[in-house]
Amino acid sequence: MNGFLNILKPPGMTSAAVVAVTRRLTGEKRVGHAGTLDPEAAGVLPVMIGKAARLFDYLVDKEKEYVAECAFGQATDTQDATGSVIATGDCYPTLTQVRAAADSLTGDIWQRPSMYSAIKQDGVAMYERARRGETVEVPLRQVHVERIDLTGETPNHGVLMTIRCGRGTYIRSICHDLGEITGCPAHMRFLLRSRSGAFDLNTAMTLEEAAALSAGGTLGSRLLPLDMPLAHLPRMEAPPGLRRMVQNGVKLPLRALRGDVPEAGSPTRIYLDGAFWGMAVREGEQMVWRALIAPEG
Repeated sequence: MNGFLNILKPPGMTSAAVVAVTRRLTGEKRVGHAGTLDPEAAGVLPVMIGKAARLFDYLVDKEKEYVAECAFGQATDTQDATGSVIATGDCYPTLTQVRAAADSLTGDIWQRPSMYSAIKQDGVAMYERARRGETVEVPLRQVHVERIDLTGETPNHGVLMTIRCGRGTYIRSICHDLGEITGCPAHMRFLLRSRSGAFDLNTAMTLEEAAALSAGGTLGSRLLPLDMPLAHLPRMEAPPGLRRMVQNGVKLPLRALRGDVPEAGSPTRIYLDGAFWGMAVREGEQMVWRALIAPEG
């Protein structure tokens, strides 16, 4: 099996556990995930099967979309509903006030994630240090938030919102900061990742669905093609006369290829007879292979 499975991870399960279950269901040893999702969060988790693991470096995971619920009235040490309450308040903001605060958190912004984040310091995750009782000062980090759309209010002083952002953005920190800006402590009550790069809810399946397909011997039918998440990269087609060079992973002359002419060092998809053969980069007037993936059959 070679391709991607888009798994809808349930809350309360680690990304590593999803990989372990998928490995068992597929019988494939080469299984990994592309983009960690916090255990308490739900949402799309791209899982690489077989040769797909060779394409990890070329996946777009910078563009993400989340649906989150921000709850006002309490701030926690983890910035989400699993933590201990560290501040309370009842000056609940209006939806208009929250919207104004959200607008101030778009663009390139600075965040200070919770001390219970997975950010590593000297090779050790911050949350591990915090749980050992160490005093952890999480450094500020710059992230990009494309937009925050408020979609309505929820019971118990909550606000539902859709957030489009870049890699490394902590949604629970956005909720915490909304509380700071509006003057009412807040935390993240719920989180769903609805998109990660090319993977969204439309192609996602639950582990229960994957198990049923596996039992019926049809799980392979839900594999997404190896080149599906690579459409953002240039594409070049090798003529039939270069078949042997392609098969042997030999450098290809740029002038003989058809398609998008890439810039120097730019990763490019290489096809032969319409079949995806892998990734190469331009070095001078040649295309040099970085991930040769012979198509099945």
